[in-house]
Amino acid sequence: MSPPLLQMPGGPELFIVGLILVIGLVAFVAGLAATYWVYSDAKQRGNDNAVLWGVLTLLGFFIGLVPGVLVVVIYLAVGRE
Repeated sequence: MSPPLLQMPGGPELFIVGLILVIGLVAFVAGLAATYWVYSDAKQRGNDNAVLWGVLTLLGFFIGLVPGVLVVVIYLAVGRE
């Protein structure tokens, strides 16, 4: 027996749209959390470019998940000196 949501007209489409919204919200929150972490880590380490790293991370996650993760990896390799 399938769930009641999938038995009503438009139910599967509503489920898919809801799933896409939840995944998007999780990605948005993860991007904000990564931005905050990069900024606070850079500031704690006395990096003069902490604001720049934060803005670059935010822009990277605004463009997409892969560029955002790439900026975080670059920060880990270069920015934590």
